[in-house]
Amino acid sequence: MTDSTPRDAAQLHISVMLERCVELLASALEREGAVVLDATLGMGGHTEAMLARYPGLTVVGLDRDTEALALAGERLSRFGDRFVPVHAVYDEIDRALEVAGVGAIDGALFDLGVSSLQLDEAERGFAYAQDAPLDMRMDQTAGRTAAEILAEEPEGRLRELFERYGDEPLAGRYARAIIAAREETPIVRSAQLVDILQAATPAAMLSKRHPAKRVFQALRIEVNGELSTLERAIPAAIDRLSVGGRIVVMSYQSLEDRIVKRILQARSRSTAPQGLPVELPEHRAELRLLVRGAEQASEAEREANPRAIPVRLRAAERMRERP
Repeated sequence: MTDSTPRDAAQLHISVMLERCVELLASALEREGAVVLDATLGMGGHTEAMLARYPGLTVVGLDRDTEALALAGERLSRFGDRFVPVHAVYDEIDRALEVAGVGAIDGALFDLGVSSLQLDEAERGFAYAQDAPLDMRMDQTAGRTAAEILAEEPEGRLRELFERYGDEPLAGRYARAIIAAREETPIVRSAQLVDILQAATPAAMLSKRHPAKRVFQALRIEVNGELSTLERAIPAAIDRLSVGGRIVVMSYQSLEDRIVKRILQARSRSTAPQGLPVELPEHRAELRLLVRGAEQASEAEREANPRAIPVRLRAAERMRERP
């Protein structure tokens, strides 16, 4: 049953590394007529801060979650047409900007992972600590649910998902247990899955970590196509950046961060053939990295907001147009 109590987006979520994100994007935000893409709008905290501080700024905010879009829209309504919401997955950047009537952008922000809205709503099925239908779709209007994946995929595919997306050492054992359990009854609720995983976990390992953590992460990534979406989204955003524009990306698990690191580093290197005496303009690096490695939230922020503990932030500035 859905709670009908009106909710305030500002109370549902504390934005991670908000001040650092705004600082890194500042040179883009202060441009006359600047446009920034918030590719993962969520509860709209980062967008609210940018719009409030830069009165000439317009933000195009994307989210695949219609409930998040509605809540953020209420929060940001006071900014009028300076905020343009678009229902889209964050790799649909070209379509979203076309809908918004925007060509080049001055900044792009990605705050990856699961939002507080999705984690805190038991009925969404993201959290293994709460019994709920195994849905896990960020966009509840499309795609397969986690329950459908558990019902339809063969043992080998489930093992592969748990290994690849969850780095789960007991992936094979868990896959076998799920196959055996679903022959008896459909696995449709999170508590069912947790019970199956706990029963399949050696007693010595139960005290070390929750057996469901990595499996739930793997299912969420598969349900929402998170990594393949990210592989397309970051290059698409970079291609839309004007010269001097900036991109900031916050990741919350190592698979995401590796993808972001690889793309940003590749486009921040010269493409000149080895031994070429003079670097031609078309070979110069497209990007300049703005932070050394990946930044973490401060100790104070991690204590105040536990969801900031795993964050890894990377950022870059566009130095030239593509040939």
